Amino acid sequence: MIRTAVPADVPVIHALVRDLATYEKAADEAVATEEQLHEALFGERPAAFAHIAQDDTSGETVGFALWFLNFSTWRGVHGIYLEDLYVRPEARGGGHGKALLTELTRICVERGYERLEWSVLDWNEPSIAFYRSLGARPQSEWTVFRLTDDALSTLGGRRP
Repeated sequence: MIRTAVPADVPVIHALVRDLATYEKAADEAVATEEQLHEALFGERPAAFAHIAQDDTSGETVGFALWFLNFSTWRGVHGIYLEDLYVRPEARGGGHGKALLTELTRICVERGYERLEWSVLDWNEPSIAFYRSLGARPQSEWTVFRLTDDALSTLGGRRP
């Protein structure tokens, strides 16, 4: 079962984010607090949205998708950028990841969004194979760049 996240889901979303960071070998980088997630998802001006995957039998939360809107100047419409998709290891293979992506594609179609995009670590072969099986294709001609920490502060005019 896939449903829209509610404020009571923040603690489990936070725990799943931590699990994802551990899986991606970057647990020390996941410093967001439950309060920050709550504000981002349910504050006065939400910046992100989330969906929850629950086990059909137990009702236990087994995964989530956290996303936000992006915009294509070439297409002239919004799209969805999927920031995180995670299904607990013991629940993988049960269709939860596909169901989460199906819900996001349904939102895209319903709202006239023309893209659903995300990044995947190049070593994450199981996820890459899964995404390819759904018809997703890598954008190999693009390289992701990021400014953070000291570089972000320096360029933004504040010395670290």
